[in-house]
Amino acid sequence: MKFFRAALFLFFVFAASGVFAQSSAELKRRRDKLTEELEQLNREYQETASNKKVSLKQLNILKAQINLREEKITNINSEVRNLNNQISESNNTVHSLQNQLDQLKKEYAGMVLFAYRNQSAYNKLMFIFAAKDFNQAYRRLKYLQQFGTYRERQAGYIQGTQKDLHVKIVELDKDKKQKNDLLQSQEKEKEELGKAKNNQVKVIVDLSKHQGELKQQQRDVQKRIARNNKEIVNTIKREIEEARRKAEAEAREAARIAAAKAKAENREVVAPTKKAITKSSTNSEILNSTPEAAKLSNSFLGNKGRLPWPVATGQLVHGFGTYNDADGIRNDNAGYEIRTSTGAPVRSVFDGTVSRVQDIAGAYLVIISHGEYFTAYQNLKSVNVAVGQKVATKQTIGTVALDPSTGDATTIFTLSKGTTFVDPRLWLAPN
Repeated sequence: MKFFRAALFLFFVFAASGVFAQSSAELKRRRDKLTEELEQLNREYQETASNKKVSLKQLNILKAQINLREEKITNINSEVRNLNNQISESNNTVHSLQNQLDQLKKEYAGMVLFAYRNQSAYNKLMFIFAAKDFNQAYRRLKYLQQFGTYRERQAGYIQGTQKDLHVKIVELDKDKKQKNDLLQSQEKEKEELGKAKNNQVKVIVDLSKHQGELKQQQRDVQKRIARNNKEIVNTIKREIEEARRKAEAEAREAARIAAAKAKAENREVVAPTKKAITKSSTNSEILNSTPEAAKLSNSFLGNKGRLPWPVATGQLVHGFGTYNDADGIRNDNAGYEIRTSTGAPVRSVFDGTVSRVQDIAGAYLVIISHGEYFTAYQNLKSVNVAVGQKVATKQTIGTVALDPSTGDATTIFTLSKGTTFVDPRLWLAPN
């Protein structure tokens, strides 16, 4: 029973280690990805730094570096926390295995001593013949036979426990070394973070010398974004009105056919079971007035939190909501501003139909409807879809253009339910 309890304890320890390993693997993958992105940003920053004229692109790269380094430090903290838990569990396991080994050795020593005292055949025979009856003599004979087998098994338990103890000690040493390496890496990241923040201050000071020009650039960017957002809302309104007219026309035609059929059969007209679209119908009712649209809306909603990003790789520059830029200009972001590589393909995040393709100030805007939901993709250099075309999830719809004010390859992704913009963070899968 003692061995069974010990084995059960070890089972739960190793099971917990499996969960830890999985979590650690995910954290390591994320850390490696952050390191790769930081190296890419560093190469781009070196390219921009060779230009004597400080630009918004340098500032944006520094911002992205700071965000990624802070995330990487947080990621390392999580890894260290996991390792601390694992080290604590390993220490407990080592102590438990050591106690178990000591107990097994003590019991085995007792058996060896007993076997030594009763090693002669004469003593064994005397032990058997001293029995009160035949049944007791038989049991004593079986006991002597099983005693040898049990002693061999006990020796096997000792060897197995020693092996488990050695493995656990090796794992413990490995975890301690890994923790030490992570702490050194964390200190290095903190040092680099400090440098990036200092560089950011210098760049902001240099940029302030050209504040008027930069503010005008920012205003131009915001005007273009506002124009795009207005176009998105107007497109959705047109979609709603078109869906309303179509639904009303279908309802009138259905009523006419029903009335004609009732008149021919000399009976009263039966009221339609389906709710008719009227002036008071909501946008959701109008956009989901057909079975196909309702099914697509439900499917889109069912993938909330799992939608792919509009670009395969990229960093979030600005999220949903209000923010102030380096020059103190207040901006309202209706979606995600994503920085990616030059010429990167932009893809649809879900199945749908292209509602709008518009060239605005030299950059394309593409709007895709997904039932009552709409996604929009701004600042595209080229497009390879047309209005009315069906698109699939992750299908390329165009390529990203360079932002004229910063020189960055950025796209703005918005998601709306009807005419109301919603936060993409709640819908997109973790990047």
